[in-house]
Amino acid sequence: MFIEGISDLPLHEGRVPNYLLRRMKLLGSIIVRYMAEIYGPDEILRRFSDPLWFQAFNNVIGMDWDSSGSTTVVLYVLKSVYPPSSFKENNIAVLGGKGSDARNLPREAEQLKGDIDAIKIVSASRLSAKVDSVGLQDGYTLYIHGLAVTDNEKTLIIQQGMNLKSKTARRYHILVDKNETLSCEKDPHSGVASHVITTALNLVDQESQRARRALIEIIESTPIESIMRDLHSVNRLLKNLPDITVYAANSFQGKRGSWVNVGEKALKCPIYYRPITDVKRVAQAAEIIKHEAPRNFKDLLLIRGIGPESIRAIALVADLIYGYEPSLRDPTTHPMDPFLYAYAHGGKDGVPYRIRVRELDKTIEFFTRLIDEVKAGNREKEIMLRNLAAFVSKVKTQTLN
Repeated sequence: MFIEGISDLPLHEGRVPNYLLRRMKLLGSIIVRYMAEIYGPDEILRRFSDPLWFQAFNNVIGMDWDSSGSTTVVLYVLKSVYPPSSFKENNIAVLGGKGSDARNLPREAEQLKGDIDAIKIVSASRLSAKVDSVGLQDGYTLYIHGLAVTDNEKTLIIQQGMNLKSKTARRYHILVDKNETLSCEKDPHSGVASHVITTALNLVDQESQRARRALIEIIESTPIESIMRDLHSVNRLLKNLPDITVYAANSFQGKRGSWVNVGEKALKCPIYYRPITDVKRVAQAAEIIKHEAPRNFKDLLLIRGIGPESIRAIALVADLIYGYEPSLRDPTTHPMDPFLYAYAHGGKDGVPYRIRVRELDKTIEFFTRLIDEVKAGNREKEIMLRNLAAFVSKVKTQTLN
């Protein structure tokens, strides 16, 4: 079973002040330790796999409700509680992070050897990065890559990409259960929270099944020279050169595709329907793919050195020459806005109001006592919290109706 989601967040400038960061780490650690004590490590991963729950947690500890910095702060709060070195003690570890920390993930996974399958963890990490940067091309470049794993080998990948043009960040969640493998053959996004809804090259969508198969068949059965000729034809189509109609009519004879209005397609999804600029690099990539002989789309994604531009080029050939159009669906839904939880203690930048440090300290004190009492066997406050949660849920339901 896979549970994933996406969030679009505006890029915020400025750092979290030390007085607040210290309290964020303390309150965040108390909340997740309480969850681990009551529900177990697997439940922590399940909840953080929901992008709205993730954002609500971020709001409660004092980060802005819509800040792109939410992902960095929450990941490092979790990692401060559950570093790889504490896996034996806590049965959960958080790896990776932003920039160089993301690149250190395979090295951190080495610390888990003997307790879980570290190779499997690194493979899931690598494939998920390819899924959200190559299989799905939506205009966002990944710069945060974190992973959490439990002793049951339940794995949560949290990634974030940046779009400098729109000044927004998009977060991706992927949850993989034990005995499951990350699939590239169906849409991996079931929970999506996004401010920006557009179109994208979505080769991991279920509707791209025929296009994925066509990519493999083209590489397998078509000479490199023929693929490059087709790619030059595609570029002429996308550039709308004067003689393109005659050229296209001749080149399409005997092939499975049919002539379409490429201009309309380009307006529909400009991020995909645009010329390939470095054709020589695509030719080199095609040679590598031909040599590796991938059996399926997953194998294709995992070939080292094969990036989004090469896959887009082959997808365009499959689409405009042979008629196998991929899905252009942006995997976005309209979930409930988590702004509600920003009222717990306020936000770093003063929205909906400035952080109320005294209230934040009271919450920390309350949960600290609660965990101590739960560990001592006193479940009275736990029952009180469960009843309060049920009451709030009823109020929210009635308000929405």
